[in-house]
Amino acid sequence: MSALPKTGVVLAAGFGSRLKGVVASTDLKPLTPVAGTPLIVRTLNSLETAGCTRVVIVLGHHAGVMEAGIRTAYDGPLDLVFALNERYAKQNGLSVLAARFFVDGPFILTMADHVFGDEVMDLAGRYTPEPGHAALLVDFKLATIFDMDDATKAVVEDGKIVAIDKTLSDFNAVDTGVFVCTDGLMDALQALDEAHGDASLSDGVRHLAASGRMHALDIGDGFWQDVDTPEMMAHAETMLA
Repeated sequence: MSALPKTGVVLAAGFGSRLKGVVASTDLKPLTPVAGTPLIVRTLNSLETAGCTRVVIVLGHHAGVMEAGIRTAYDGPLDLVFALNERYAKQNGLSVLAARFFVDGPFILTMADHVFGDEVMDLAGRYTPEPGHAALLVDFKLATIFDMDDATKAVVEDGKIVAIDKTLSDFNAVDTGVFVCTDGLMDALQALDEAHGDASLSDGVRHLAASGRMHALDIGDGFWQDVDTPEMMAHAETMLA
């Protein structure tokens, strides 16, 4: 049986252009404070809640400034490792691949621009993925999604992901941005990158789903919010308050 994940991976390489300039103190999205706490610090605290002891943060855009800012902002117990995605202008699956040589065994994958309730991260931390498989935490509470147009939709059948895309018109769940992974996801993304020179995380999910290896974990009443626009940020701050 696979061990419970103790390593986290955070994707923080992108431009974050839709949130740029929301606060005067920074144009770097992961360092943007939400309800007084930088997004990246909230992410790291969430991974600590999930039981992680070590976190790989994948950087790209303004990597040096980002690393310095994160080291200044975070004073918690996690061992932080920084990986560089030099192809950060392409799709986010390449950021996952940039972390490949820094992880050994199962890992919890998330984004630097999401906020989560502790119950969501507890669920991720308790899950044991099968070798070569992965799981996506999903939200079936469709009526509560703040910006459905921006959400990544999923079709879940018998506890497994069978389709995922932002453009789905027929779906029953939404991607929360938290995954529990094995090297099966890395292998899928590597194959896609070698074939096409690019890959999104959703491409990797679809690759695993095609062979029945992509599971869905229902967050139930758990709270999460993507913080991708000023409107999403305001909603997240309201919910956190």
